[in-house]
Amino acid sequence: MIPIIGIVGGIGSGKSLVAEAMQALGGHLIVADHLGHEALEQPDIKAMLVARWGTAILDPDGKASRKAIGRIVFANAGELRALESLVFPYIEKRITDEIALARTRPGVPFVVLDAATMIETGWGRHCDKIVFVDAPRDLRMARVKQRGWDEKELDRREKTQMPIDEKKMKADAVIVNDGERDKVVTQVKDLLVSWKIIC
Repeated sequence: MIPIIGIVGGIGSGKSLVAEAMQALGGHLIVADHLGHEALEQPDIKAMLVARWGTAILDPDGKASRKAIGRIVFANAGELRALESLVFPYIEKRITDEIALARTRPGVPFVVLDAATMIETGWGRHCDKIVFVDAPRDLRMARVKQRGWDEKELDRREKTQMPIDEKKMKADAVIVNDGERDKVVTQVKDLLVSWKIIC
């Protein structure tokens, strides 16, 4: 069975950079956030969201607006749990489908699962190894500002996740992202070689 590597880290830590570096080394990449977008497009899920929060969560095209939903759920833990109960089963099913698909493809040496809430959701049980991406807070803050967030928004969203130090302790390895892409890519390659996943 090909190994599955999970990637976790704080918001804005550069998980996608590590995931893309692994993909460039042959990994089959699964991005849980993309599957979350997909979940919101499912007619049955969208109907349940509208039943709970009304048509104000739809954009002019009639699609569920992540921004509108985010304003609701990141201000209220109960509403966040409600959203998760609707979309997480779909996301996990798609993750397992993608893993199964990767295993049928010849020449795929490993699978990469990029999922911010992997430990909280229990999706880590699908992984053989978990990598934590560590980045200083000022760098993470600079990255999330590009999304239009301020420090208060970062804090609010981080409080909905497991504390960063706990995630780090549960990981099998740490990749340090200090903002230099080449250093991150080198660490990723060295780690995969040390785990005998690539030569």
